[in-house]
Amino acid sequence: MALKFITADEAAEYVQHNDNVGFSGFTPAGCPKVIPAAIARRAEAFHKEGKPFKIGMFTGASTGDRLDGELARAHAVKFRTPYQSNKDMRTAINNGEVNYFDMHLSMEAQEIRYGFLGPVNVAIIEAADVTEEGEIVPTSGVGITPTICRLADKIIVELNDKHPKEIRGIHDLCEPADPPYRKELPVYSPSDRAGCDVLKVDPAKIVGVVRTSEPNDDSGFAPLDDVTKAIGDNVAKFLVGELKFGRIPAEFLPLQSGVGNVANAVLGALGDNPEIPAFNVYTEVIQDAVIALMKKGRVKFASGCSLSVSRQVIRDIYSNLDFFKDKLLLRPQEYSNSPEIVRRLGVITINTALEADIFGNINSTHVNGVRMMNGIGGSGDFTRNGYISIFTTPSTAKDGKISAFVPLVSHMDHSEHSVKVIITEYGIADLRGKTPRERAEEIIKNCVHPDYRELLTDYLNMGIKGQTPQNLKACFAFHLEMAKSGDMRNVKWEEYK
Repeated sequence: MALKFITADEAAEYVQHNDNVGFSGFTPAGCPKVIPAAIARRAEAFHKEGKPFKIGMFTGASTGDRLDGELARAHAVKFRTPYQSNKDMRTAINNGEVNYFDMHLSMEAQEIRYGFLGPVNVAIIEAADVTEEGEIVPTSGVGITPTICRLADKIIVELNDKHPKEIRGIHDLCEPADPPYRKELPVYSPSDRAGCDVLKVDPAKIVGVVRTSEPNDDSGFAPLDDVTKAIGDNVAKFLVGELKFGRIPAEFLPLQSGVGNVANAVLGALGDNPEIPAFNVYTEVIQDAVIALMKKGRVKFASGCSLSVSRQVIRDIYSNLDFFKDKLLLRPQEYSNSPEIVRRLGVITINTALEADIFGNINSTHVNGVRMMNGIGGSGDFTRNGYISIFTTPSTAKDGKISAFVPLVSHMDHSEHSVKVIITEYGIADLRGKTPRERAEEIIKNCVHPDYRELLTDYLNMGIKGQTPQNLKACFAFHLEMAKSGDMRNVKWEEYK
């Protein structure tokens, strides 16, 4: 069946009001670049005529501004799931314009297959290659691509020549069977393959191919500062200690790290520490630090869902495919984030907290318990099932006016039962085997900024006697003070007695 080449605006005409649209990619990597803007223009034209036009959005995780941003600004989204990080989309979610439901990334494809989230009317896929036989080679991110392509009524391909056809072989594309026929996911080491290197779809469903030549959105990272460097050094110090105690095997264990500057700094610190052996990575997002360590021989193999790297680094990878091709594997998030595989491999998980409380509960998603920041992402998939689950965070924000540690988190994404270690620039709180009071003392002593240690110690001593010495009259005092004066350091406990 011959491929039909069309423009982005012609592709957008296949998308109708109230359609559910699945997009390829995971972070800006692998996301379509030009069709979303065409859909946004189509929505704006409908709105000018007084006609409704909104779509439901399934994505792998966050996307770039050319997807989330364009559609949010065009008021073209009725619902959005799962993870997002775009300012305009976040605003639309928090003002109630866009219905948003947050979910564990490992669950999304399964929830779609089970029919819990509605149909997939259109799948829009960025590809490095597509054939008349229906073979699609994704680009630098996979996400939920296999599931949305199989379930969609129509498939539109963005054929992006910034990604060479020769990357075929870097992907492991598969779907598990649904219950009651599901077997184990056959990944027993990070380099194991469970599927095919190309996605095979019904060619009759490919209604059009749009040629593009668009680079990924640049995912560069800020230079290391003293705080992020100290956090990275503390993570390395902790893991070296675990090696010496014999609690981590001498050959080490695979690492997972979340997204962002702190996560990138942590990986860099681990790779630069000579006491940590060369290691494998089993994660969702492969960032710049992983590629740099791979070139140094410090990372042996990296399995993930996306290459979320800077433009310079993606060019380096594509220019040296002979070196990288047998060291990288990109999978659907149902596999990269699989709790089963994470637990089997003994992955050491490292994620970033938005807020923590002194008893070890973590808020990853909500500012002041109300406003969505980005979403839980894959942190829950890895944290609950990790060999050792670590959370990192700078101890303060906004020039010290906000403490990352509060009496009680304003929203809980990860409970004390899943969180094993918390690390800041000040030190390490090992929470394993400790009571709630012991955890609080450990966190206050080792992780909390000095400006807040006395305040939180006083709170702990105010707690009602019981297993967890919480004080319900005062547990949100830090948040209330921030709303009142703009500085959590101004809390006065006598106001809450």
